[in-house]
Amino acid sequence: MAMREECKHFQSRTYNTGDVARFCVLDLAPEAPWRCPADCSRYERRLADVAWNHGSLVAPRIEDPPAEEGAEIGFLLDQAEDIVNQAAPEVIRDFGTKPRRRGFFRRRG
Repeated sequence: MAMREECKHFQSRTYNTGDVARFCVLDLAPEAPWRCPADCSRYERRLADVAWNHGSLVAPRIEDPPAEEGAEIGFLLDQAEDIVNQAAPEVIRDFGTKPRRRGFFRRRG
């Protein structure tokens, strides 16, 4: 099943380069941006688009899905996620070593 753009958990972002990120915010679509699971238990139809800014009526073309089977794509995406998760603690540690600045208001006591 194609990505369900009417689901309230679907998001799409277009960057200045023209690249488009299409994904499930709950990370339940292992084959994003091409397919949602046909039997997704968290699918909820979006009820309203309150206070949203809509862009052009012409949606950018979605690239064709890869020829590989779904299990292979999911496995590849899981490997990429594992690499990022392994690097994250080191990156956080690097950024967390900066001295904290004191705020304008200080706690008395």
